[in-house]
Amino acid sequence: MRPVTSALCALALVGAVGPAALVPVAALAQASDPAAQQVQRFDDTLLAAMKQGRSLGFRGRYSRLEPAVKETFDLPLMIRFAVGQSWSTMSPSDQSALLAAFTRYSTSTWAKNFSSYSGQRFEVGKVDTRGPDKLVHTQLISSGEATDLAYRMRQTTSGQWKVIDVYFNGSISQLSQQRADYASTLASGGAPALVKKINDLSDKAGG
Repeated sequence: MRPVTSALCALALVGAVGPAALVPVAALAQASDPAAQQVQRFDDTLLAAMKQGRSLGFRGRYSRLEPAVKETFDLPLMIRFAVGQSWSTMSPSDQSALLAAFTRYSTSTWAKNFSSYSGQRFEVGKVDTRGPDKLVHTQLISSGEATDLAYRMRQTTSGQWKVIDVYFNGSISQLSQQRADYASTLASGGAPALVKKINDLSDKAGG
């Protein structure tokens, strides 16, 4: 996960107030974007859990992060995409079981991978528009090295921007990888087999 910082400004402003105004104007524009604000809130929660990571332990980090994961990520939409066309033919009970397993796994992954703090910081950068979606670029800075993350976000019917996919290093779609990984399990064992597979992954993560 990594945030990138960018400075954008109108050419007229460059001539009127000089280069020094570029960064503050860009930062204000970025800070006012509701999709970027959603990512920033999640990053802040994640960083706080990391700073208390050792004392909290896995279960404590999981409890801290679960509400933020549910608030930030459109988990129902993500699991529907990860399952693919067979989602529409599944029973409501199978759909509920898959959503519960996917939510648990998503939270467990964050709690496992961000377990301690050693000076890391997140930077939320530019926001690109992709049709109805927004792509919020971020970096995780650790020991002078930056890991790029981009959150693809879509506005819900209630008007809230939520993450629908995460791209690592600019191009690796987490959701596409999951869809490919889930396909064979669904083909051989249906929804129950996939629920078991996802829960097994959560168990391995510590959740």
